Amino acid sequence: MPLILLNKPYRVLSQFRDADGRVTLASFVSLPGVYPCGRLDYDSEGLMLLTDDGELQSRITEPRSKLAKTYLVQVDGDANSQQLQALTAGVQLKDGLAIALEARVMQDPPALWARDPPIRFRASIPTSWLKMSIDEGRNRQVRRMTAAVGLPTLRLIRQGVGPWSLGSLQPGESRMLDNDDAWKDLQSQTQVLL
Repeated sequence: MPLILLNKPYRVLSQFRDADGRVTLASFVSLPGVYPCGRLDYDSEGLMLLTDDGELQSRITEPRSKLAKTYLVQVDGDANSQQLQALTAGVQLKDGLAIALEARVMQDPPALWARDPPIRFRASIPTSWLKMSIDEGRNRQVRRMTAAVGLPTLRLIRQGVGPWSLGSLQPGESRMLDNDDAWKDLQSQTQVLL
């Protein structure tokens, strides 16, 4: 069975069923027996990995694996060097210290799809785009980290997990990787980290 790389759209649950009738992964993935490798919030977009290989799923989601997750983050306000430094030095959250592996300002992402509904626009308050990487996956961690330094998140797009990236996938699109290739990618990522 392959590893599925899916661009999860905004307002889609990262599960296959919902008692409240919200859109789920079942609208985009029809292969039986696959499960998400981690979660991505309902109001976040971007890369999700799915597999039926329990060992691969465990390696991807295991906190000890320390796989980097990279995000494009649109925030309220102009990010400054002190805020970025605070993110990489670590910010105290209710559930402990959270440290970004990377946090930098970037230009507006090229060829980014429109979000429906769009981000609110306020002429008096600028927005910035950040590229952030973390190697944890606590609940709403990136959003809580940016808020802690005075930069509330407006839009959050996961661009990559470990060796895999979103590439040119549009919302709702997916591609498949052979399981053997997925394991090779993961092994090469682990060797780079050692």
